[in-house]
Amino acid sequence: MTSARRIATTALVAISAIAAPIAIPAAQARSAAQIAAEGEASLRQLEAREPRARYYAHHARAVLVFPSILKAGLVFGGEGGNGVLLINGRPAGFYNIVGGSGGLQIGVEKFSYAMFFMNDSSLRYLRKSDGWALGTGPSVAIINKGAAASADTTTIAKDVYALPYREKGLMADLTLQGTKITPNHPK
Repeated sequence: MTSARRIATTALVAISAIAAPIAIPAAQARSAAQIAAEGEASLRQLEAREPRARYYAHHARAVLVFPSILKAGLVFGGEGGNGVLLINGRPAGFYNIVGGSGGLQIGVEKFSYAMFFMNDSSLRYLRKSDGWALGTGPSVAIINKGAAASADTTTIAKDVYALPYREKGLMADLTLQGTKITPNHPK
């Protein structure tokens, strides 16, 4: 087998290993009511365990919750999930998150993600954009749960705070990633 064939075969195996776990949940369409209920329950669980999440949720204009994101990779990777935008604790819109990556990576993990929109301009940007590529638009700070930091009015300086939580699985990566959030209209 030539080097080119080996590379092509390896690439096909990697793509199929990534596409299968991500395509299966995407094919299982969930209703708006299911996504909203899962998002609300997921946010309540996060707030019960993480004091900073309670603080951010209390001060945020809105919270975008992705209760279940699946990420898989073998050299090339992908992630995806559905979420609900909560304003004053009520569903106000639905969104998809999709990402791709390339680099040194292997594994599969499932996690949740909450994004706290701290001001009207960041919320307006999300709602008016046809798709928000993270890294453009409002400034986003990723909250490291392991860091022993607290949140108060003197530490809130970013437009959006993002907190990954409920990680399950194992994913080792050193990658360049691109993530995009787009509106979703479930039935």
